[in-house]
Parts: sequence; C-alpha cells; structure tokens
Amino acid sequence: MDNKDKIIADEVLLKVSKEIAIKFIEVGRLTPATFETSFPKIYVTVKKTVKKT
Repeated sequence: MDNKDKIIADEVLLKVSKEIAIKFIEVGRLTPATFETSFPKIYVTVKKTVKKT
C-alpha cells in the first residue's frame, strides 16, 4: 500500500466512524458531551475490524 492508498484508507475509516457516531447520537447511545471520548473508541474498533479482513 503506497502513501496515497493509506491516506484514502484513513479517510474512509474516518467517514465510516463518523457515520457510526452520528447513528449512535440519533438513537441516544452517544451524546455530543461524550463524543470526544467515544469517537476514538469507535475509530479504533472500525480500524481493527477492517484490518482483520
């Protein structure tokens, strides 16, 4: 994977993580007040899941 692919992959991971966070906010599982601590956990989980495949 070259640097450009890594940048694109990171961008996709951020977009997916953001969409998950938004859904959690919409259903009340996450609040804007806890976003700062919750988002990194979501991102790391998505990243680990993608790397397993």
